[in-house]
Amino acid sequence: MEERLYDLIFICRPATPEEEINKIVTTLEHSAVEHGGKVEKTEKWGTRRLAYRVSKHREGFFVYMVLRSAQSDIIKELERRLKVSDAVIKYQTVRLDEDLKRQQKLVHHRERRASRRPRKPATTPAPQQQVPPAAEQTAAS
Repeated sequence: MEERLYDLIFICRPATPEEEINKIVTTLEHSAVEHGGKVEKTEKWGTRRLAYRVSKHREGFFVYMVLRSAQSDIIKELERRLKVSDAVIKYQTVRLDEDLKRQQKLVHHRERRASRRPRKPATTPAPQQQVPPAAEQTAAS
């Protein structure tokens, strides 16, 4: 089975202490490694304003993680842990490798298509003859 790439973003309550956020991150990293995954990157974006209220909060502490795994069970486990945590008010996991694969396929298709037939030079329309303004007046009289 091939490896899959995931983005995981979760939002904690703004009043959550830094130690508790670190504890959540280490718990997620540990369970990811335990299930055969790998955490490639973890970024703490800090407190940011939300687009709309979530659980009566206008701000939240954002954490971004990039995961790589061959099993889909890891995502179910991580989301379960985030759901159970009281500090987390929202989370989202996005699978990236499908989009990357689709983009690579489109690029390959375009390259093949371009190599099959050369592009035709763009033809410009013939310019229309313009009548000088003085000639228009004499013709109208």
